[in-house]
Parts: sequence; structure tokens; C-alpha cells
Amino acid sequence: MSLLETNLFGIPMESPILTASGTFGYGEEFSDFVELSRLGGVMVKGTTRQPRRGNDGIRITETPMGMLNAIGLENPGVDHFLSNILPRIKPYAMNVIVNISGSTAEEYGELTGMLDVDGVAAIELNVSCPNVKEGGIVFGTDPRAAASVVREAKAHTKKPVILKLSPNVTDIVTMAKAVEDAGTDGISLINTLLGMEIDIERCCPVLGNITGGLSGPAVKPVALRMVYEVAKAVKVPLIGMGGIASARDAIAFILAGASAVAVGTANFTDPMVTMKICDGMETYMKEHQLSSVSELVGKANPDFRKGATK
Repeated sequence: MSLLETNLFGIPMESPILTASGTFGYGEEFSDFVELSRLGGVMVKGTTRQPRRGNDGIRITETPMGMLNAIGLENPGVDHFLSNILPRIKPYAMNVIVNISGSTAEEYGELTGMLDVDGVAAIELNVSCPNVKEGGIVFGTDPRAAASVVREAKAHTKKPVILKLSPNVTDIVTMAKAVEDAGTDGISLINTLLGMEIDIERCCPVLGNITGGLSGPAVKPVALRMVYEVAKAVKVPLIGMGGIASARDAIAFILAGASAVAVGTANFTDPMVTMKICDGMETYMKEHQLSSVSELVGKANPDFRKGATK
């Protein structure tokens, strides 16, 4: 048994290292660099009911210690995913976690039901994508709306449902408690921070969408703080993400209270980063004479789960 083996939402995982949606394609694109079965799971590219062409104009720009993206959920739609992509990626023996977005709570429910099929390990509800002009931003900032999405999803599947929280809120703990009360099996956090960049020569915003989602090492302190706060307030497992680029980063999130982590932007700069993180975590655990990842979860958080009501 590997030191990194764990179980999340009843899903056996080879490690607590996952990849964040939108940064790892469907996993197959990284198969030359990564042992996909060694990952805890792959959160595949965001999927919607109908195909989407995404936003116009410039979609990505680099920032100090990070990047801004305004892709706009470009994807071929759920029907194409089910008929073409899912059969193609099944042989990789990875836990496929499908990230979905909808414009209504009912649409989230419909999508979840369509994805209640063999080969899908879990569903991640994206209610917090800041670069889409309809749907996500509303649900992601309103506790009642986010809770309604969870209830609709849970009514249409027996698979684990994970709600992805937005950091673009006044109180992320209130959001977390609302979706836990609604029945989510887990929470992933954080999604990108809303930001923008201006071209001072052209005197206009760089991104065609004007604003975009900030990710990368610049957001890590914010993400870590939010995981720490939410871990005190809820009982459901957390998947921490936001600026993770090394084993030390991943371990910090787990010590704060995350049961697993997801690596995002770092995959663009180093396609092998997840394997390096797995190796680094194994070394850390051996050096500290640890036999299970669970021994690390919340160890740096004195109030871990003390505020949980469940």
C-alpha cells in the first residue's frame, strides 16, 4: 500500500493529488508526462448542456505570479463528452470527476442525471466561474441559490457531488455551511479571483471579456486562508486548490484542513508537476514517520471541524 493512498467520498484514490478543471484537459493530453492512475482524480474540463464557443477576443494574459483567464467555458457539450470523450479516456484508469455549469438549478440537475453513468466517479458543480456572464456568478454568490443547485444535483445522481466555492464573496464560511446543509458530499475551494489587466498603450482592458479569473501562486495565501476557515466550520471533506505548485504547498493545504488538493495553473508551466508533488509528499511522510495522509489533515488548524453542525 502506498503512503499516499486515501479514500474520498467513498472513492479509492492512489493519492490526495488531483488536477483542477480547466487546466488539465481531459487527462489524456498529459498522458505522456503523468501516470494518470497515480492521481487521486482528474477534474475534467468544464462541461455544459449545449456546446459553447467561449468568449471573444483575448482570453488569457499573464500576471505577476499568475495568470488571468476568460475562456468562457468553451466545450463541446455533454452529449459529445458522453459519446466521444468518456469512452476514449476510460482506459486510463483514472477517477474522472466531471465539472459542470448551468444557467438554472434545474439544468444542473439535468446535467448531473446525464452524467450518472459508468466511468464518471463524481460530479463537481461549478457555481463560481467569474468569466461567464450568466449562471455561475449568481449561484456562486448566493447561499440559497448554491444550495438549490446542490439539492437538484443530489436528486439526480447517487454519485458524490462536490460544490466548488467562489472566493468572490463576503463570507465564504456562510456559503460552505449552506451547501453542506443542502447535502453536498464535499467542497472544493477556491475557484479563481475576479481580476483584470489594462493595456496602457492601447488604453483598454487586455481581456476581451474585460475581467477574468486570477489563478497561480499569487492566490495561494487567500486560498489557504479560506480552506483554513471553512475547515473549522464544516464536516464534509474539502479539496483545497489555489496556487499549488509544490509538495510543500500541497502539504500546507492539507494541514489547514483539506483532505485532498487539486493542482491547476502549475500544470501549464510544468506538465509533470503533479508527479513531483506526489514524490515530495511521500518523502515528507517518510521523514515525519507518517503512515497515512489522514494524520496530516487539519493538523495545523486547532479548531478543525469544531464549528461543524453535522
